[in-house]
Amino acid sequence: MPYELFIGLRYLKSRRTSALVSFITVISTAGVALGVLALIVVIAVMSGFERELRTKILGTKSHILVLKAGDGLLEEPARSLQVVRTVAGVAGASPFTVHQVMLVSARAVSGAVLQGIDPATKGEVGDLGRALRQGSLADLSPAPVAAADGALLDGVLLGRSLAFTLGVTVGDVVTVLSPLGGGISPLGVTPRLKRFRVAGIFAVGMHEYDSSLAYVAIPAAQQFFRLGGAVTGIEVRLHDFWRAAEVAEAIQERLGPPHYARTWMQMYQSLFSALRLEKITMFIILVMIVVVASFGIVSTLSMAVVEKRKEIAILKSMGATGGSILKIFLIKGLVVGLAGTGMGAGGGLAITFNLDPIVAFLERLFGVRAFPAEVYFLDRLPHQVNPRDLVAILLCSLAIAFLATLYPALQASRLDPVEAMRYE
Repeated sequence: MPYELFIGLRYLKSRRTSALVSFITVISTAGVALGVLALIVVIAVMSGFERELRTKILGTKSHILVLKAGDGLLEEPARSLQVVRTVAGVAGASPFTVHQVMLVSARAVSGAVLQGIDPATKGEVGDLGRALRQGSLADLSPAPVAAADGALLDGVLLGRSLAFTLGVTVGDVVTVLSPLGGGISPLGVTPRLKRFRVAGIFAVGMHEYDSSLAYVAIPAAQQFFRLGGAVTGIEVRLHDFWRAAEVAEAIQERLGPPHYARTWMQMYQSLFSALRLEKITMFIILVMIVVVASFGIVSTLSMAVVEKRKEIAILKSMGATGGSILKIFLIKGLVVGLAGTGMGAGGGLAITFNLDPIVAFLERLFGVRAFPAEVYFLDRLPHQVNPRDLVAILLCSLAIAFLATLYPALQASRLDPVEAMRYE
């Protein structure tokens, strides 16, 4: 073992008469550990939040929307679908319509986005089938209801929160009301109305969607909104959603103007940019905890240099170079940094991997909801340990510990042995 390492480790213990140095060393180590722990937990939650939002959004929405400028309707959806499916990277495509409506039940009224879908191809572009808790996509076709008139009604799929708000379940009847005029009466323009049978209930797990989305079959939407054979656009799903910009450009070239394609990155750019900025900001703020703890390392080493002046002078008189003295105190400071970083990493990973039971325990203990879905759009606290983030946190902590160690170590290496021994 090099003598610099041996002496540096021995210097971690102070003399009995100067136990304060050892106490400050423990506090410094705990400070570094606390900072690293907080960084790992918070950054893991931020990464998980971003991943969960992206997964839920792209599970319900497609990677690319193909739309048309002007009147906004694709008059020949079959031809456009055929062209889109030939583009490299496209995994599936499905037509859709979308309109703002009011849903009316016997108990309540609620606004919603009514989307017309093709049950045969919807599974190619989203996970709606897996999100269904009751019913199926096939149930959107007309079927009789359990009512006195026994009418054949088209089916509608409702989000779980929306169904709860309306007070309906599978088999009940809701009335769709469109603000687009249904006709002229002596009282003015009347709204357009149509009854639908609740064919199923889905739960994406994202409150914003579960409380505002409803799906019907495209023929029912075309008939209700008088679209003829037109649709609003085409949903496109890719094999690799990170290639959305490249594939969207290829689709636009194939279809030509006035068609255009919007990627998920464009549609949700502000949301994910805000999350990324918040993650960076939280990283910088929490690094300050480690920086504050590094002042403890500076204090520890500065006091150690004063305490070990005689020993440093003796080592130099025995032939130790300034570089060797520098290494001794660098080792002492880095051991503190390594110990704090290691303990913080272990504690942070332990908390992160057990975050769900910890949150559940705190909710039971204090009787509050720590993560309300209607506020955060999700129904649980997500977390993801990204290896790159973890490496960045550990390297940042060690770099701060090294910089904190450098100045006192340089002071020790420049100590004049004659001056140090003069008053001993």
